[in-house]
Amino acid sequence: MAIKLVDPSGLPEIDVYRQVSIATGSKLVFVAGQVAWDGEGVTVGEGDLAAQVEQCYLNIGTALAGAGGSFDDVAKLTFYVVDWTPDKMPPLLEGISRASAKLGVTPVPPATLLGVAALDVPEHLVEIEATAVLD
Repeated sequence: MAIKLVDPSGLPEIDVYRQVSIATGSKLVFVAGQVAWDGEGVTVGEGDLAAQVEQCYLNIGTALAGAGGSFDDVAKLTFYVVDWTPDKMPPLLEGISRASAKLGVTPVPPATLLGVAALDVPEHLVEIEATAVLD
């Protein structure tokens, strides 16, 4: 495996991600920001943040598989959430949990969450991009 996830001493341990990823692989994979589109380009879960996060994760899983990888290879995730407020954390985590169960993974790479005013279309509430490293 090309990615080792760690929480160095002196930094807080966060349940849903690790503070550092150490990449030793040789192939970088940059996954475009994924939104809640199904395979036909139809928005899944309009108005439902948890459903949209789940679909984003499933799309990232599909993209990584297409590159020969999986969530085990993810070095970093970046979340863009429309009109972010802390009360949106439970549905965000619920979506991650549901997708993780479907994918059979526990994705905890370093992550950045950014609140944004808008995304590509009004019905999209979240966009998630991933960077992975493969052997």
